[in-house]
Amino acid sequence: MPRRERNKFVKRGQVIEILIEDYAFGGKGIGRIRNEHGEFVVFVPNTLPGQLVKAQVKKASKKYAECKLFEVLKSSDDEIDSPYQDIPGAPYIKLPIEKQHEYKKQSTLQLFKRIGKVADIDDKFDEFINSPNTFHYRNKMEYGFSAIGYNHELKTDVDEFTLGFKKRGTWWCGDNLNNDSGLFDAELENNLKNVRAYCQNTGLAPWHAPKKEGFFRYFVVRKSYKTNKLLFNLVTTSYDLPKFSLNKFAEYLTELFGNRVAGFLHTINDEIGDRTIATTGSIELIYGEDKIVEELLGLNFEISMKSFFQTNPKSAEKLYSKVVEYVLEKQEAVDNSVVLDLFCGTGTIGQIIANKANNTKIVGVDIVASAIEDAKENAKRNNIEGLKFYAADVGKFLTEHPEYKNKIRTIVLDPARAGIAPKTLKKIINLNAERLVYVSCNPATQARDTEQLMQSGYQIKKISLVDQFPHTAHIETVVLFEK
Repeated sequence: MPRRERNKFVKRGQVIEILIEDYAFGGKGIGRIRNEHGEFVVFVPNTLPGQLVKAQVKKASKKYAECKLFEVLKSSDDEIDSPYQDIPGAPYIKLPIEKQHEYKKQSTLQLFKRIGKVADIDDKFDEFINSPNTFHYRNKMEYGFSAIGYNHELKTDVDEFTLGFKKRGTWWCGDNLNNDSGLFDAELENNLKNVRAYCQNTGLAPWHAPKKEGFFRYFVVRKSYKTNKLLFNLVTTSYDLPKFSLNKFAEYLTELFGNRVAGFLHTINDEIGDRTIATTGSIELIYGEDKIVEELLGLNFEISMKSFFQTNPKSAEKLYSKVVEYVLEKQEAVDNSVVLDLFCGTGTIGQIIANKANNTKIVGVDIVASAIEDAKENAKRNNIEGLKFYAADVGKFLTEHPEYKNKIRTIVLDPARAGIAPKTLKKIINLNAERLVYVSCNPATQARDTEQLMQSGYQIKKISLVDQFPHTAHIETVVLFEK
């Protein structure tokens, strides 16, 4: 068997310094190594054209390498000073927002040309929707405790009690968040160092990732923009719990944040896996309420610590308004026609459509039964009529509910990041709707699905982009398909 030809540019594990020259979809910066063997492409996520970066080669093939970013050695000329603490979750915070939008639009449309084979995608472009808040837009943050910190002057890891985020490019090393990151609640983040000091003063240990031991693991906070209330969850192991007073910690939180504290929960997680909610752990309410209320387009939603909810609610309102616009564009009051909301989760989109479009029958379907229960509760709370929810598999839905056969004119799709499995997409195509409104938080999988939809007789009519996550590479898309 002939030996696979080694690339003559980089080795796996090698640390390199490289100038980023281009931007590809998903925030991947493109660098190039040129030598006597020719030119070689290197991808480094979360980087920008014009930056000089230090990165480690994770995967190398004959034609290109995928790297992991360690640090930005020199900024791009496009970047400006930021008053916020630099964190891995906001790699583009120093890039003016207009420039971020330019990169996102161009790379997303390029994706539909390349993967979706839609040559005229530029003609279908409807609009780019900005986030109403460029800063402080998130309604949830997870801060991790660590027994290993990072000394920025000495550029080395050190033993210290930290609370913040993982140091970029490492899994074992924490980095203290000492002030506002510009993404979440400023008052909360400016006080995080006080929460850290309180926990450190108990003498109990933060989580040590390599040793897989320690007491403090995570501090999770949810915020309601409607009420400005905060819901807290402290995640610890059970071993030293008798030495820690949960009630005193609750009192301390009310000292810091007063009547903004909606409630405080405690989660026990003794698993070694790096997750906030353990599959075997317990969650207990220590103080206040275990939910907060958020408003979207005039409707109220109760959010618990575990429930999925849009991370940027103000921008989600704009996203959903665009979905409603596409759904209702040709939704004449045809007798008994139905809008099917697939992967409906807790029923947010269905309720918003039902609220905006009288006389339209909305049917929400999701395979997760508990989400459907929540959806029914939400609809009841908001007094929404003309809305039905079913826990069902998309493929079996029409067999189980034949009354909807040939009645479905429009389907709303909002799948998870992985997109729609090819088999499921076939079942959706077989439902034979005239129009599809496909919402995606991962345009790469949406572009892949576009090719299959076009082969089945659907065409893209319009595409809009929604900036749900400023300062990151993420972008949401809303695409209208018609037969």
